Amino acid sequence: MTDLPASLVELARRYGVATEYNDWTGRHTTVADSTLIAVLDALGVPAATEGERTVALLAHDRDYWARSLPPTIVGRFGVASSFWVHVTHGDPAGLWIRLEDGSVRTGLRQLENNRAPYDLGDRWVGEATFELPGDLPLGYHQLHLQVGSVDTSTLVIISPATLELPARLGPSRAWGLATQLYSVRSQRSWGIGDLTDLTDLAVWSSAQHGAGFVLVNPLHAAAPTAPMEPSPYLPTSRRFVNPLYLRPEAIPEFAYVRPRGTLRKVHKEIQARAEGAKRVDRDAAWKAKRSALESVYLAERSAGRELAYAAYRAREGHSVDDFAIWCALAEEYGGDWHHWPEDLQHPSSPAVADFAAEHADTVDFHRWLQWQLDDQLTAAQATAVQAGMQLGIMHDLAVGVDPNGADAWALQDALALGVAAGAPPDEFNQLGQDWSQPPWRPDQLVDQAYEPFRALVNAVLRHAGGVRIDHIIGLFRLWWIPKGSAPTEGTYVRYDHEAMIGIVALEGHRAGAVVVGEDLGTVEPWVRDYLRERGLFGTSILWFEADRDGGGGPLPAEKWREYCLSSVTTHDLPPTPGYLAGEHVRLREKLGLLTRPADEELAGDQAQQAAWMAELRRVGLLGDDVSVDEVVLALYRYLGRTPSKLLALSLADAVGDLRTQNQPGTTDEYPNWRVPLRGPDGKKLLLEDVFTDPRAAALAGAMKQIVHPPV
Repeated sequence: MTDLPASLVELARRYGVATEYNDWTGRHTTVADSTLIAVLDALGVPAATEGERTVALLAHDRDYWARSLPPTIVGRFGVASSFWVHVTHGDPAGLWIRLEDGSVRTGLRQLENNRAPYDLGDRWVGEATFELPGDLPLGYHQLHLQVGSVDTSTLVIISPATLELPARLGPSRAWGLATQLYSVRSQRSWGIGDLTDLTDLAVWSSAQHGAGFVLVNPLHAAAPTAPMEPSPYLPTSRRFVNPLYLRPEAIPEFAYVRPRGTLRKVHKEIQARAEGAKRVDRDAAWKAKRSALESVYLAERSAGRELAYAAYRAREGHSVDDFAIWCALAEEYGGDWHHWPEDLQHPSSPAVADFAAEHADTVDFHRWLQWQLDDQLTAAQATAVQAGMQLGIMHDLAVGVDPNGADAWALQDALALGVAAGAPPDEFNQLGQDWSQPPWRPDQLVDQAYEPFRALVNAVLRHAGGVRIDHIIGLFRLWWIPKGSAPTEGTYVRYDHEAMIGIVALEGHRAGAVVVGEDLGTVEPWVRDYLRERGLFGTSILWFEADRDGGGGPLPAEKWREYCLSSVTTHDLPPTPGYLAGEHVRLREKLGLLTRPADEELAGDQAQQAAWMAELRRVGLLGDDVSVDEVVLALYRYLGRTPSKLLALSLADAVGDLRTQNQPGTTDEYPNWRVPLRGPDGKKLLLEDVFTDPRAAALAGAMKQIVHPPV
């Protein structure tokens, strides 16, 4: 029971907004009415007064009954389900489904529905229920309703009941490197790791050490303006890719750039600058690389290449046009579209079309960059598989986008711009997290037949053998924080997980890919069971795996999940040598992120580590008086004792790096996402150094023995 007004509770329920929840300690919490009102406002529902709530509830009823068909119908292959139809009471209705292949299904069976008609004012509306057959093929189909001469249609999504493992993986296990690509510079890259480096890393780990995949940080696009956002998890667009990852020399037209002396000089200068810098300098790298890419863009393309570019533009349609226009606008007016002239703040504005026409060359340059990225991503995946990888490149899908960026501009009608997504307090982030990203509006996703989400998942899987979905719990419920409020003052908003996971499963099936959900943090117990039922993998980080039924100590290897991507560490923690030294506690103390004294945190951390050392000794993987390298090796060998089908080795661990890539809860207090790859001595490493590093060879060799044990 709560003291909240009954009308507010009911309105929140209808829109999937939680009025109460249990926090990470199990404490029951009632959401403040101010939070509920702000969240409902972000959903376009005024709810501050009793009168507004009464109007909103009546409008919700009318909207439901005024629809002839649900805006989207979701089903699973092999499972019959149902859907409703609304027609003027007493009118006959005809139904059929046009399948994706063009064929037609008729004869849908009507089910019993005794619901009373609804008075819409000018007519009475009746409701009928029909069965959605379980034998409909996988895909996106159209359900048609014929009433007199009026034809209404809606999308039908049929997803796999379970996403089966790709044939290339089959029943076997696979291991892969997890890398932050920007930190892995080579002798020939332009001051920052790129897609050619990713390809070479895949070939080395596969050909030399039997790796099945490379898990890479999100490659999503950043704004092309300085300062470039360093976080791969706060992109300007998730649909498109950061051209910073292009290798200019890998573009076919590079061969026809004349003269190339200037480009060689720029390349040499940016590499020398990167060698001397303490941090990854995206702005300098992009300035140098952009000058090279502009020269390549002006080189004449062959007739065949022109055809390929035209095909790319036709496939991507208005989405790539909108993105390219946004990039041109950002270069003209800055990277925050809220501060642009008012008539440029929506992509459908005539002023935007006029700007695009006046700046056609700049717009086309940004569109061309995405075509080149499409080519190089295609080559990276093909080469990885050709080198022997079962999966190839596993991409990472961030949870959201920059509120001032390209996707927020192009998709603003589908996003809640008055709130930010984040996470409530948990054991590791005790102040909660505000990611500053606008979440999807669940009502608008439904009304738009999930088209923006479908396009996003399709794009990230186009060049992948797998995808890791960051905070996959956000496809079930997401923590919304009203603008100006602390992360502790938010609440959960629910999404139709059957639809969103169904789309992910369908796109994963079509791509022949593995889908891994990052399901760490506060998770409702049934969610992990649901993900396993649908064939999606979970995520396990060794330090977080506790035996809740056995006193909270380390979870024994045999109890770990099978359908899981398991690793020792993650990018939000220091590499394992740093973690063993307690750097994650000292850093949070230094930055003021602890909610209890540092001595208590260190004592708790040391107790946890001691428990893990005891577990390693119990299973015979660790002796006494061992080195840090031996402990790291034992921890990864422990992963091999688990049944997990996918195992990840951090590249930072492989080379003995100490510094974390990201400290949650900070922005500029720590150089997040700007730490170059280093060895244990603090010296920067090139990709070529990785290939000859004995520590990396030993750890990669151990992973190979786990998944490919000698006969």
